[in-house]
Amino acid sequence: MIDPNDKNLPKVDVEDENVSEHVKMSRRLFLGGSTAMVGAVGAIGAVGLGVGSAVLSSSPAVAAANAAHTVALGELDEYYGFWSGGHSGEVRIMGVPSMREIMRIPVFNIDSATGYGLTNESKEVLNHTTHLAGDSHHPHLSMTDGSYDGKYAFINDKSNSRVARIRCDIMKTDKICEVPNVQAIHGLRVQRVPYTKYIYANAEFVLPHPNDGSNMDDTEAYYTLYSAIDAETMTVAWQVIVDGNLDNTETDYTGKYAFSTCYNSPGESLDLEGSMRNERDHLVIFNIERIEAAVKAGEFQKLAGSDVPVLNGRKGSKLTAYVPVAKSPHGINATPDGKYCVANGKLSPTITMLEIAKFDDLFDGKIEPRDTVVAEVELGLGPLHTAFDGRGNAYTTLFIDSQIVKWNIDEAITFYKENTEGGKGAYIKQKLDVHYQPGHNHTTMGETRDADGKYLITLNKFSKDRFLPVGPLHPENDQLIDISGDEMVLLHDGPAFAEPHDVSLVHRSKIKTLKVWKRDDPYFATTRAMAKKDGVTLETDNKVIRDGNKVRVYMISVAPAFGMDTFKVKLGDEVTVIITNLDMVEDVSHGFCMVNHGVQMEVSPQQTASITFIADKPGVQWYYCNWFCHALHMEMRGRMLVEV
Repeated sequence: MIDPNDKNLPKVDVEDENVSEHVKMSRRLFLGGSTAMVGAVGAIGAVGLGVGSAVLSSSPAVAAANAAHTVALGELDEYYGFWSGGHSGEVRIMGVPSMREIMRIPVFNIDSATGYGLTNESKEVLNHTTHLAGDSHHPHLSMTDGSYDGKYAFINDKSNSRVARIRCDIMKTDKICEVPNVQAIHGLRVQRVPYTKYIYANAEFVLPHPNDGSNMDDTEAYYTLYSAIDAETMTVAWQVIVDGNLDNTETDYTGKYAFSTCYNSPGESLDLEGSMRNERDHLVIFNIERIEAAVKAGEFQKLAGSDVPVLNGRKGSKLTAYVPVAKSPHGINATPDGKYCVANGKLSPTITMLEIAKFDDLFDGKIEPRDTVVAEVELGLGPLHTAFDGRGNAYTTLFIDSQIVKWNIDEAITFYKENTEGGKGAYIKQKLDVHYQPGHNHTTMGETRDADGKYLITLNKFSKDRFLPVGPLHPENDQLIDISGDEMVLLHDGPAFAEPHDVSLVHRSKIKTLKVWKRDDPYFATTRAMAKKDGVTLETDNKVIRDGNKVRVYMISVAPAFGMDTFKVKLGDEVTVIITNLDMVEDVSHGFCMVNHGVQMEVSPQQTASITFIADKPGVQWYYCNWFCHALHMEMRGRMLVEV
């Protein structure tokens, strides 16, 4: 493999007219200390290059690390990785450290393999929405007392202002909440302690209220809201009005506070230049106990078209506090010991660290907002997100520098307090080049009390020259880094499709999945109720029920045959096919596909699934099992006879 940092590589003179524009714009050259790049960054607010130098892993170190962390043939990974699927609207399950893709979970998208978005059960989850696309960003798992409990995973849809819940026992999306009064749900986090009662969701874009077209020019009246979603009912419990544009959000380890980064602190700007006007923006801290008390006391309003309690959390409110932090803060991350949170100022070379224990005094009026700050740490250009290893070290992505920087938390705080020039940068332990433009990064178990400091994933936005060319649209690049030793060692490059925005890394001991479905599972409760009304026993009956021009076809399946190989309907009938898979062996999934009707679905062991369509073609219409299940799989088929 070519090392782009190899000093023996031939140099390219970008001023040479004989050098092609393609070569001049090579990402490797672009990252090679371009003064033009530094100047451009400075023009949008960055004020320095930071300290420390890149430490590159030698080939022997990489070879040794790979040998130590290889997942052998037939062995299982140690961690589940829950990857957001970005613009695909899905969630992807990866094994770590192998980086093998294991499963894709459709959430906001149609999936023809499983029939998600086509089956009646999944349409019920989607609330019959007209939005058949999504932009999934931040996957986070439910917790009890600050540790993963393996119950749910949650993911937001920025493009259509929704939050979804995935059941981790079946790895299926089971509920979706459409958040009212807002546009663009971006940041998402779960309440950690005492359990995940709420999912907290940031709405990024400010709006006029009511947003009915009557007051679009009154930009000073635009605002956005912070939402708390009940994790069990998946309904919005309350919303808080804030100043500025919300970005990312985070929670503490006491259950008392949630906090969100906020850019455009002047509040009235809708353009790029105006939103970057201030030298500092702010972190908004939400006092959950006070908010709940205010809701209980009826101290709220309701916006037009919604029954959600809406509270005033603008500057001066007793419900919130605004702490000035580094310019245009993006990621906000809490340390596993619960002591600090780190706001990453993407238009500053610094991050701002706050002590969470001081928030009580802040809300009691005993200290000023900036008194909660215990360090401002200079790291480099474009800090976006910070992760932790549980050993006192932090890992921050530098978007502009294309690096991960490892730094020591206690040493950074000490330097900030003492402000001794001689110690500047001593808290930085290593900078590792990544490829290229890293956004989110996460460590194994690093979002919980149980951070174990084994691996770090960096999700890089560009992959130029890392993989075989596939046309103008490039994949992105997920990289696996070993952080178990004193130095970070890059282990793996993995191309990823548009756009794996974020990831959560969970030890396999925390996830307990079903091998086959439970027959009384609530996922198909509505279908079971329909069968009961029709006098059908799903586990035994093969029947056709006619109700006017609506036909319900009940059948069982056992490899390699459906319980019914022929049924008759009339042209134009609305047909619902309900199949119950009686196989008990895991991995013997069946499918149902009606040829030329856009109808197909998965029916896994002990599952009941149903799908509805119009019989709009006369004559013989074949259906077949489209999940390979048996040596006679090709013979698992039947006919729908459509009479004119």
